Amino acid sequence: MNRGTAVIAKSGRPVRSATSAASDALRGADLSSSVLTSGEFELFAAVGRLRDVKAGETLFLRGDLGTSMFLIERGEIELDFGDDLQVKRLGPNEFFGELGLLIGNHARSASAVASVDSTLFELHHQEFEALVDQDPGVVSCFLRRAIMRVVLNEQALTRRLRRRNHDLQAALDSLHATTHQLNQTEELVRTDELTGLYNRRGLMLHLQECRAIGMPSTMGLVIVDCDRFKQVNDQYGHLVGDRVLQSIASILRAVVGPDDIACRLGGDEFCLVVKAESEDEVLRFAHYIVRTAQGLLELDDGHDEAPIICPISVGASLVDAHQDWNAWYALADAALYRAKRLGGDRVEWQDASEPLS
Repeated sequence: MNRGTAVIAKSGRPVRSATSAASDALRGADLSSSVLTSGEFELFAAVGRLRDVKAGETLFLRGDLGTSMFLIERGEIELDFGDDLQVKRLGPNEFFGELGLLIGNHARSASAVASVDSTLFELHHQEFEALVDQDPGVVSCFLRRAIMRVVLNEQALTRRLRRRNHDLQAALDSLHATTHQLNQTEELVRTDELTGLYNRRGLMLHLQECRAIGMPSTMGLVIVDCDRFKQVNDQYGHLVGDRVLQSIASILRAVVGPDDIACRLGGDEFCLVVKAESEDEVLRFAHYIVRTAQGLLELDDGHDEAPIICPISVGASLVDAHQDWNAWYALADAALYRAKRLGGDRVEWQDASEPLS
C-alpha cells in the first residue's frame, strides 16, 4: 500500500498519512509527558479497539501479565502502585501499559481501575506492528517517549527510595536517641546520685532480673553502716559527710566483682551482694572493707583537717536465693546490730541456722 494513502482501521477511523502524522508528533510531543499529541492519539486510536469501562471496573491488577497498551479518550483511570506509593490519575489523551505492548507478557507495575465511566482504546502487539510498517516516524517518536517515561519513572522511584531510606535512617536515629535517653533515665532511676552506686530501687530491680535468668542457690550479703556519722555531719557539715559516704562507696566499688553488686540503701547504710558459697568467702569481703576503712582512718589520725572516712560496722551472712530480700536483710542486719552493740568498727556474722539476736 502507498504510505501516503489513508487506511480505514479497526476503530472505523481513517489513518492519516505517515508524513503528516509523524511531522505533527515530532513537533508537538513532550517526551516527558504521558499526554499524546493530537496526531499521535489519532494515529493510535485509529488502529486500537474501542473499549467502554464503568466506574470502579478493574482493567488489570498489579503483577498481572500484560500485552496491550491503553489510550484514554474520555474519563479517568487510577494507577495504584501499592507499597504506600502515590496513586496516579490519568485523563483524556494519556496512555498507560505501554511496557506490556512493547515487551509482551510484562508484569504490570500497578493496578488500573476506572474512577469514572471511561472510554479507552486498547492496542495489542499486532496493531502496533502494523503502525511500525505504516508510520515509522510517529512510532519512533512514541518509542522515544516510552523510553523517556521508563527512565523518568526509574529516576522518580530512585528518589522516592532515597527519601524513604533517609526517612528510615532518621527514624532509626531518633529511635536510637530515644532508647539512649530511656537507658540513661533508667540508669538515673537506679543509681544513687551522690555515690554512683545502685540505690535501693536499683538493687531490687537487679535482683528481680537475676531471679528471672537464674541466680546461684546461695549468695553473700554484707551490710555496712557508718559509726558516729551524725557526729561528723554535726561537727564538719554535710559536705564533709557526703565526702565520707563517697569514700565508703569507693571501697565497695573497688571490691565488687562482675557478679556482685554494691548499693547505697539510704542515709549512711550500704550493702554488698556477692556471689559466694561459704562463710569464709563472704567474710573475706567484709573484713577487707573494715580494714580498708581502718587504714584510711590511720592516715587521717593526728590531722585537724576534716575526715575523709569514719569507722564502720559490718554485718554479714550467707543467704538463700529462694528467699526474698526481707529475709536476707533480717539476717545481715542482726549481725550488724551486734557489731554496733559491741562498739562498732568490726565485722559480725549471722548464721541462718542460728536465732536472730
